[in-house]
Amino acid sequence: FLIKKMKVAYLLGSLNRGGTETLVLDVFRKASANGLNLIGIYRKKGGNLEKEFQESGVPMIFVPFGKNLFAYCRQLRKIIQQHNVHILHAQQPLDAFLAWLCLRRTNKKIILTVHGYDFNQSFWSAKILQFILHHTDGNIFVSESQKRYYQQKYHLKPEKQKTVYNGISFDKLDAVKTDRTKKTNSSELLKLGSVGNFVSGRSQIVICRFLNLLKKEGVAFDFVFAGAKSKSEPWLFDECYRYCEENNLLDNVHFLGSRSDIPEILNTLDAFIYSTDHDTFGIALVEAVAMGIPVFVNDWEVMKEITQNGKFATLYKSRDEYDLLKKFLLFLQNREINILQAREASAYVRENFSIENHIRQLKQVYETVDSDE
Repeated sequence: FLIKKMKVAYLLGSLNRGGTETLVLDVFRKASANGLNLIGIYRKKGGNLEKEFQESGVPMIFVPFGKNLFAYCRQLRKIIQQHNVHILHAQQPLDAFLAWLCLRRTNKKIILTVHGYDFNQSFWSAKILQFILHHTDGNIFVSESQKRYYQQKYHLKPEKQKTVYNGISFDKLDAVKTDRTKKTNSSELLKLGSVGNFVSGRSQIVICRFLNLLKKEGVAFDFVFAGAKSKSEPWLFDECYRYCEENNLLDNVHFLGSRSDIPEILNTLDAFIYSTDHDTFGIALVEAVAMGIPVFVNDWEVMKEITQNGKFATLYKSRDEYDLLKKFLLFLQNREINILQAREASAYVRENFSIENHIRQLKQVYETVDSDE
């Protein structure tokens, strides 16, 4: 009852396709049915998910942030008052900081979800993060290991730090999902793939080196990378493409760019390969597991956490393409068993990482923060 009366404003930067935006869009689409009263406020126009956000059922308001901070604050305060917003839920430290600046000396509560780690930040980004972590009414982290890292490094008050695992809307997956137990013919061309933008935090180059080894083993495969080239870090994509070009892999490896049909792509795969340096969760990986696809991911702390130490995915040593090859060749020898195990893994993630579970936990955080005076 309290949640339906309580209004929460989600603060966003751009509405481009990415893990955070996909998660928030799924929350918006499920908000009304799950008793959440939301509005969305965003700073940057023209994102490739902007139309989908506008059709999500949650009112979207564009508030540009330019050089005039006072104009932005005036507009933000006006919207918050007009919509009787109780809580502002920022998805980036900058938005939490702007909300803090604009709404000081009001009774509005600010929550920040920390989606990433603090590695490779600019000076001012690091300063804003360090400051705002101590000035919100609560911080949400997407895994226990990520929360521990921030709590220890920044000496945060434990009672204000919460873990809320990311959630997946399985409706879009189930619309295309087929019975994967039929895909057991080891002589067929293997369809492999990975999903994720080429940004720091991921290490797709490890996958490229693995694919080169796999080709040398005589394994016939087609591999797709679904994910955009970063405008700020273009070299991460360029390194992968150049490696595939130099090793004559471009007939086998396909770079699809940003895609809106991820469930359809996942549905064609015989195995999903993922490599990360410091992801905080891995929505695309969980989607692949939910589809019943055998998944390979490196033993980064967060990945061990969400796969229960490799019970629900095959773990390989981080940045070690030779260990990945070894694990993958074992998979090929026992493909039927691995596909049955993938079905068990699917049941686990569907129970633990649904968007409904995510929203249920969010509501608990909102109620706790709103009741704190």
